[in-house]
Amino acid sequence: MSDLPQLPFAQTAVLDPPPVLLELQAEGPVVRVRTQAGDEAWLVTRYEQVRELFADPRLGRSHPNPDQAARVSNSVLMGTAVADDNEDENHALMRAMLMPAFSPRRMRAMRPHIQEIIDVVIDGMLADGGPVDLHERLSMPLPVLVICALLGVPYEDRDDFRAWSNALGDTVDGTRSAAGWENLTTYMKGLIGRKRTEPGDDLISDLIAEYGDQVRDDDLAMLSSGLLFAGHETTMVRIDIGTVLFLTNPSQRAAFLRDEKLAAAAIEEVLRRSVTGGGGLLRYAREDMDIAGTKVHAGEAVLLAAAAANHDERAFVEAVQFDIARPTNQHLSFGHGARYCIGANLARVELQLVFDALLRRIPTLRLAVPVEDLQLRVNQLGGGLVSVPVTW
Repeated sequence: MSDLPQLPFAQTAVLDPPPVLLELQAEGPVVRVRTQAGDEAWLVTRYEQVRELFADPRLGRSHPNPDQAARVSNSVLMGTAVADDNEDENHALMRAMLMPAFSPRRMRAMRPHIQEIIDVVIDGMLADGGPVDLHERLSMPLPVLVICALLGVPYEDRDDFRAWSNALGDTVDGTRSAAGWENLTTYMKGLIGRKRTEPGDDLISDLIAEYGDQVRDDDLAMLSSGLLFAGHETTMVRIDIGTVLFLTNPSQRAAFLRDEKLAAAAIEEVLRRSVTGGGGLLRYAREDMDIAGTKVHAGEAVLLAAAAANHDERAFVEAVQFDIARPTNQHLSFGHGARYCIGANLARVELQLVFDALLRRIPTLRLAVPVEDLQLRVNQLGGGLVSVPVTW
């Protein structure tokens, strides 16, 4: 089956899903594809099926023979199967450990600190004058500062862990990705060791105090490394893309500034319209199952394409339009069900504050290059943009 559609699909416009992805969606909800790593998988593209499968207990990240499982990419993070005979129990424990730190109450308490970071960054941009690369000046440092404060990671180490994160997210060079993960987890293990004797007011110290006798330092290091990566990478990408969405849709920007009641809905639309990297979230069938009439065998890989589902006309009228006043917007950017993204509250707070400050404080903000000249971050787990040159 050499003629299978090959991931990753070409994204011909920086803000829109790959045309091939939407063409396959129009043909049916499930299609056989070849992954970037060269293996075969089932790609699920329609909203109804993707939403159902996010919550389906017959799918998981583990595989009875991980070395034989289909890979979606060569990244060691989310690229292949994990060996975990107690996946559901371990996942439930992880969520129980982290939920207090990411509760709505905790996020509300963090708002003043996040607002202060944003104000300082924008003050610096205004003092320097345009043009600037928003990616380097705001989109990257803001979520890094926030996740460092939450976890208790020294911000001065940011150049190291950003380099390790970039390596970790490499979807082509598996050796580079593995080295990035090794460096990041080794760093975290050292930090955990220091916090055992010198705890602080941060999540890692809290986890050590609460679970340090039950969970090994190696496991805490892997958990903290995953949080550090996901906690800044995904929000960084969405600040970049959201800014471009607002700047290329002046009527929506005007509506956002005119009506404060649209603020929350605007963030949901940014999340829905943000097309991030990869072909979908990797899962494996735990048993034979039927997906919209397609027979999927136990052990086969299933990719849940949230970006495609978020642009499914069956669920979203004029799905490719950026419309911050959508009456309903149950997008799947954070997943659905038991594995719903634990950092969703934090991401929403950051995005609400950053767009409100950016668009209100710099009313003449505009792209410094044509949108067609923006470059996509390719072969990176999180996708996104290389840079966002802006001026005012």
